[in-house]
Amino acid sequence: MTQAYRVGEELPPLDIPLTRTLIVAGAIASRDYQDVHHDADLAKEKGSPDIFMNILTTNGLVGRYITDHFGPAAVLRKVAIRLGAPNYPGDVMRLTGRITELAGPPGEEPVRATIAVNGDNGIGRHVTGTVTLVLPVTVVLPAPSDERAGA
Repeated sequence: MTQAYRVGEELPPLDIPLTRTLIVAGAIASRDYQDVHHDADLAKEKGSPDIFMNILTTNGLVGRYITDHFGPAAVLRKVAIRLGAPNYPGDVMRLTGRITELAGPPGEEPVRATIAVNGDNGIGRHVTGTVTLVLPVTVVLPAPSDERAGA
């Protein structure tokens, strides 16, 4: 089955509960041992109301959002994000996206897509960015004629 996409198409939103476990596990998995990502007391000493998510975890969640929509055969080529409001435990981040560009050989299914992505939480916009990916395309070639086959 071939999926048709179009510029301007909105991706369905994805709500991600921001648990303390998600924030700490993401920091550990990305080897980010900054205390503000796992120690609430030290985070408060540094002026934050609680621990907060690191950029690498956000980057991974943005990638997951895209591959959840386009499927596991989609290949992420570039993820460019900018952080805004912190993600604190107990909140929810809602990721949204819109296809801004489709490119490929003329007259064929697009093979490259660019998606504008935003992620909002209870205090504002957490992440803004773009993701460029290559979409899987099945190309059916015509059967060779007897003439081309050397008959």
